[in-house]
Amino acid sequence: MSYAIIETGGKQLRVEPGRFYDIELLHVEPDEQVTIDAVLLVQHDGEVTIGQPIVAGATVQGTVMRHFRDRKVLVYKMKPKKKTRKKRGHRQEVTRLMINSISMNGSVIADAPIVDSTTETATEE
Repeated sequence: MSYAIIETGGKQLRVEPGRFYDIELLHVEPDEQVTIDAVLLVQHDGEVTIGQPIVAGATVQGTVMRHFRDRKVLVYKMKPKKKTRKKRGHRQEVTRLMINSISMNGSVIADAPIVDSTTETATEE
């Protein structure tokens, strides 16, 4: 099992090929490819490559699935004995990113499994 730790949106995230992750909003249209160069660590077959601060030549390829708004976070401020209350809500803009592959120096070291969507259906006899 191979994985990488990337930095996007000011946060660090452990990613694996074939899985999707919700990250901060990327200004890219859905179904477009995204290349992330800020790779902090790559693990492949027990071999760990750590960057200082990033791994040179490592990239992570992904596809933007969709954009949406995350769950509402309520912020409630109250000062006791003063009759002062503030209730505010916030919904963060989020991008769902499907990780396709992890590459080192131009060669793909981990790739998402290919799902065959053209499965044959049983024909009537």
